[in-house]
Amino acid sequence: MKALERIKACLNGGRLRDDHPAVPITPAELAAEAAAAVTAGAEALHVHPREQGGAQSLHPDDVAAAVTAVRRACPGVPVGVTTGLWISDGDAGRRLATVTRWADLPPAARPDFASVNVSEPGFADLAEVLQRAGIGVEAGVWSPADALKLAASAGSWLRILVEIIDGTPETAVAEADAILTSLDDLGVTAPRLLHGEDATCWPLVAHAGRLGLPTRIGLEDTLVGPDGGPATGNAALVHDSLAVWTAASA
Repeated sequence: MKALERIKACLNGGRLRDDHPAVPITPAELAAEAAAAVTAGAEALHVHPREQGGAQSLHPDDVAAAVTAVRRACPGVPVGVTTGLWISDGDAGRRLATVTRWADLPPAARPDFASVNVSEPGFADLAEVLQRAGIGVEAGVWSPADALKLAASAGSWLRILVEIIDGTPETAVAEADAILTSLDDLGVTAPRLLHGEDATCWPLVAHAGRLGLPTRIGLEDTLVGPDGGPATGNAALVHDSLAVWTAASA
């Protein structure tokens, strides 16, 4: 899989249409938003598959439908999915059993990678199941404590997602640097991606540019552009984030 250099688009997350009218829910909508994001410059895609009623889903059929549609719309672009424990109502055993079934999906319907939050129970077992299925693992690290837990594990990581989920624009950079320093001190050398959510999103897009790290953007992470105005959709966010990232990297 080609190394990610700048931007991964996160198209929907757990957002609903009430949050933003452009949030893609169905496979066809995900495919259309993915194609627009790639045209705008996204190099990889992250989606949260949905069941027929619109709720987030880890069911193999729902994962297959989303991944197949996005891959057809964006041939050659890596497609990843979530494994968030909340989707299984906090039941790590049920999540593991469901994700284990992804190995039976045909290659065209199987994700290229999946994100696994280190802070969630059962992350190591889940990562092992994904790797056995040929699915790359992104390790979500939200704190220096997560970095320590990751360093103590035996997994092999496609990349580490340094994620500032809560916080303020004023503290986001310092919090991110604390995690990055912890990873360095612990000798964790996998590729890194730096991003934030909501208030921390745009400061960390710029900080990722300064550090030369790839970042992530999309309606999952923010509903506003860098000027604070409403975002029109994923493509506009990708376009704007590339401008912010590039200016910061100069």
